[in-house]
Amino acid sequence: MPLWLGWLLAGGVIALFCSLGSWQLGRAKQKEAMLADAQRILAERRPVPLIARAQGEHARDYSWTQGHGRYLPTPAVLLDNQNHQGRAGVRVLRLFQPDDGAAPLLVDLGWLPLPGDRRLPPLPEMAGPSEVRGLLAPPPSEGMARALASRQPDGAILTTALDAPELPALLGVATLSPRLLKLDPALPGGYARDLDILPNTLPPQRHLGYAVQWFGLALAVLITALVVSLRGRGKRGRDAASHEKMPR
Repeated sequence: MPLWLGWLLAGGVIALFCSLGSWQLGRAKQKEAMLADAQRILAERRPVPLIARAQGEHARDYSWTQGHGRYLPTPAVLLDNQNHQGRAGVRVLRLFQPDDGAAPLLVDLGWLPLPGDRRLPPLPEMAGPSEVRGLLAPPPSEGMARALASRQPDGAILTTALDAPELPALLGVATLSPRLLKLDPALPGGYARDLDILPNTLPPQRHLGYAVQWFGLALAVLITALVVSLRGRGKRGRDAASHEKMPR
């Protein structure tokens, strides 16, 4: 292989690894900012009305809220692939209509384990007036795959992410609030829950570790390319010297 072609390939691989490392660094900074914002909100716990922070421009914000409304008689939404203390399960969400005119939003009632056959016990309805309080937060990341939602035989809606396009239609509403309400664990009812905002995704430290790995791989490719290049030049030099010493 010509030397220039080898360096071209090495340069492309190095650029790819560096871009992946930079992306991981960016994700680490984003999540650090998210955690800092959420911790500040949780420390202050100054409630804002549900309608004041339910608009689209606040879709990525965190807010502590409190309000009245009613749970709608719609099926439970089960967010799949959720872990809690090392066990697999689902998060149970119910649709809540605030009295202040805000758009309906999903309330996270907590986590339930999944048995081996993935059958859940019957989920009690929660239709009726209620007071809620907790952390308004962006929905969990949908990951790389397209979000899918489907109705189960028992009527519940199983979804892989809360931004599934078919979710509002399955719930019988025109639109959903861009955020969900993580119900205060101090309130009675519901299931095992907390106010962790990164329960099923990588923390900043993991992103930083992956960034170091990508940059390390880029450095390894560069060193390998240099070694191969120097060896190639040395071999060509020795071949040239041998050729000059050959009798004519």
